[in-house]
Amino acid sequence: MATALLIANDNVRSYQRLTRRRIGGLMLVCMLIAAALLFDCRTGPSGLTVPAILHAVFYPRAVAPDIAVIVWQIRLPYAVMALLVGAALGLSGAEVQTILNNPLASPYTLGVSAAAAFGASLAIVANITIPGVTQTWVISANAFAFALLSALLLDTVARWRGMSTAGVVLMGISLVFSFHALVALMQFIASADALQGLVFWTLGSLARSDWTKIGVLAAALAVALPMSFANASRLTALRLGEDRAASFGIDVRRLRLGTLLRVAVLTALAVSFVGTIGFVGLIAPHVARALFGEDHRFYLPGSALTGALMMSLASIASKLIIPGVLIPVGIVTALVGIPLFLGIVISSHGELG
Repeated sequence: MATALLIANDNVRSYQRLTRRRIGGLMLVCMLIAAALLFDCRTGPSGLTVPAILHAVFYPRAVAPDIAVIVWQIRLPYAVMALLVGAALGLSGAEVQTILNNPLASPYTLGVSAAAAFGASLAIVANITIPGVTQTWVISANAFAFALLSALLLDTVARWRGMSTAGVVLMGISLVFSFHALVALMQFIASADALQGLVFWTLGSLARSDWTKIGVLAAALAVALPMSFANASRLTALRLGEDRAASFGIDVRRLRLGTLLRVAVLTALAVSFVGTIGFVGLIAPHVARALFGEDHRFYLPGSALTGALMMSLASIASKLIIPGVLIPVGIVTALVGIPLFLGIVISSHGELG
């Protein structure tokens, strides 16, 4: 009896140490994000210092008008949008890998990004837009509408046919190739100017960020994050297998489809605002899993924060790779993500099969 009590106490202390270590890790990532945000705002041709940026942020009326414009209309929107998009893609990637039980899945596996690209191509090339939408929002609105429609189509077919996770993945892949073919068709018939605009949109760029779009994405995250955290224990149980999760009284089908819709909305918003950003939703969950484990109470926020940090660093790199040239951030994430992805595949030793 005494031995069992000692073992139980040791287990409790070990768990408490692990919990403190994970909380400390989350706090460390938050500090890195704050530092990356400041450095992102500082990076650029104007040569602003960190104190000058902080002064402009907290006292915008006390600085010169040109500095206020640089900070509030250019630097800060880009930097904040990078964090929000990274958090949305990181959280979505963690959830989709869990519900599909596939470590190589990402939000774009569902065809959301390809559908958004097709919606944007209709607006850019054929001027086919949603009635009543202002000119400023037509591309983003089209991209969001088609991304959400593709997710709803996937959800409807999955409910109707009672698809397994493998079926959902295959359906998503079919949507990806279908929309890619449609985008290629739009590129073929586009004029030179329209083709240039479409290609630039698909590269992914923070240059189209503004405070209205930031507010919309921040509100979506404010709604989605509590919903995700409320399902953290259920998602952790799902990692043990569908049968095991069902034995705990979890409605696996409802959990999976609800999570799928949440992922679709976040991804659709992120893609519609900044274009295609690859690999963040795939790599961030793997980094978070290595740092925080499979407990989704830490894994989900860890993945969101890791995604935010990755996007912030990519935003910084997009300004530094070629001085004086702002490279589309989607190119940077792809260049960094491809070797990381190959490293994950090679180090898996067949575990991904």
